[in-house]
Amino acid sequence: MRILIAPDKFKGSLNAREVAENIAKALRDVLRDAQIDIVPMADGGEGTAEVICKALDGSWLKCKAHDPLGREIDARYAWIENSKLAVVEMSEAAGMRRLSKGEPDPSLANTFGVGEMILNAAQRSAREIIVGLGGSATNDGGFGMARALGFRFFEQEKEQELTGAVSQLVKLARIERPRNLSLPKIIAAVDVRNPLLGANGATGVFGPQKGAGEDEIEVLERALTKLADVVSKDFDIDYRNEAGAGAAGGLGFALMSFCGAKIRPGFDVVAEAVGLESKMKSVDVVITGEGSLDRQTLEGKTPAGVARLARALGKRVFAIVGRASKDREVCESFNKVYELAQLGMSEKEQMARTAELLRENARELAKTL
Repeated sequence: MRILIAPDKFKGSLNAREVAENIAKALRDVLRDAQIDIVPMADGGEGTAEVICKALDGSWLKCKAHDPLGREIDARYAWIENSKLAVVEMSEAAGMRRLSKGEPDPSLANTFGVGEMILNAAQRSAREIIVGLGGSATNDGGFGMARALGFRFFEQEKEQELTGAVSQLVKLARIERPRNLSLPKIIAAVDVRNPLLGANGATGVFGPQKGAGEDEIEVLERALTKLADVVSKDFDIDYRNEAGAGAAGGLGFALMSFCGAKIRPGFDVVAEAVGLESKMKSVDVVITGEGSLDRQTLEGKTPAGVARLARALGKRVFAIVGRASKDREVCESFNKVYELAQLGMSEKEQMARTAELLRENARELAKTL
């Protein structure tokens, strides 16, 4: 029997490779003759650069950048020398992981550091840049990133340049392009399909998760609406309703508008990079997993992508997850779903015991094969 293990990370506990290795170890305890391949996966969220870097034998490059609140940091991105490919995670500069408890503030947080990383990769003669749009602390519509690239934003009165809080964008009147900006092909890898604006947009859905209150949400929505209006007026393009425009607080919109980027499902980008389909063709069983399995999984997360590909190839596919909703469509994507969460076990205990519980569930799965 040939088994392919292709999970994503269990956020806060194990990275994708550690998840795959724990599942593989348990399967070998039961199925001693099985041939097991592991392909750690990601979907554009955190861990994307690591997965692609490892799969393509890349290296890591460092550059100076700024965090969401403007503090200088040492950032890194993956570099694949033979194809001159850079893989940047926006969360490396502008992610929640850069902030301490009590610091998240979507009115102040900005993506300037993401622009600095993109510029650094371009200056190193990158032919293509993949930008993973997950784990953001920002809701600035890419205002910061665009400023780092040389775009200038002005209000009507006194032609004053806007360089501060996101809320300043409500006064935006015009945008000036940089004169000598030269960027390679850019792919924005997303794991959500939200537009920029509205109830299902960047602010409406993700603003509260980043600490925005009701009044703040109203101001942020007005700011991003004005940004989209002025981009449309000055550049004669309008990506506000594109699927994924609302990813990472509107950074998807900005990458399309200011960098000519193409938005693609992050799972597809990673699957192509690691050769997932060709590796799946010759196996009998596929196992995937992630920390949480719910309706959002169907929007482009790794387990849904793996299941879709496995079904298309006629393979049995199983999921081992931290927690699973009882949603019928989610559950029916898999032959069976195994859940780490147990009655009476706290989330903290479950996270501490993730490796052990993964092996326990993988052994149970192996007995059915």
